[in-house]
Amino acid sequence: MFPNLSLFLGGASSGKSALAELLVKSQPGPHVYLATAQALDNEMRLKILKHRADRGTDWQTIEAPLDLDGALAKIPAGGVVLLDCATFWLSNHLLAESNVATETNALMAALTSCRAPVVVVSNEVGQGIVPDNALARKFRDAQGRLNQRLSAEAELVMFVTAGLPSVLKGALPEGIA
Repeated sequence: MFPNLSLFLGGASSGKSALAELLVKSQPGPHVYLATAQALDNEMRLKILKHRADRGTDWQTIEAPLDLDGALAKIPAGGVVLLDCATFWLSNHLLAESNVATETNALMAALTSCRAPVVVVSNEVGQGIVPDNALARKFRDAQGRLNQRLSAEAELVMFVTAGLPSVLKGALPEGIA
């Protein structure tokens, strides 16, 4: 049985997105990609273009840098959703000075009521040094709380290091290596 909510955690460039994409593609489509990154500079624009090219044309992409709950509410039954990534979504809300607790509650409710299974990608940022400024510490703490909320609700939680997945909770669906 495919989980209603899956979470792929890992550090930056750990391979979590690629593995999450493989899980989503193992299921019949349509495959919906909820993108939270914003092309605010040329480097990010190029990274987004590369990710889109790597995914190919079999994906419906919805850009939702802030309004994930609204985007999830519009997803029809059938297919699978890849939300990549919760870290950019959180950063976007912190920079917009949103009420992160309210936005997180809305996101969790939307994930619970989504009519299609959702695979969420999120960074684990709490394993490094203590950040030297207040905004970075606020982000680190908020990301840790968000990941805890996501993992509590997820049926499958994977931690990815150097492209190698470890199951923290649940089990991969049959046929997925």
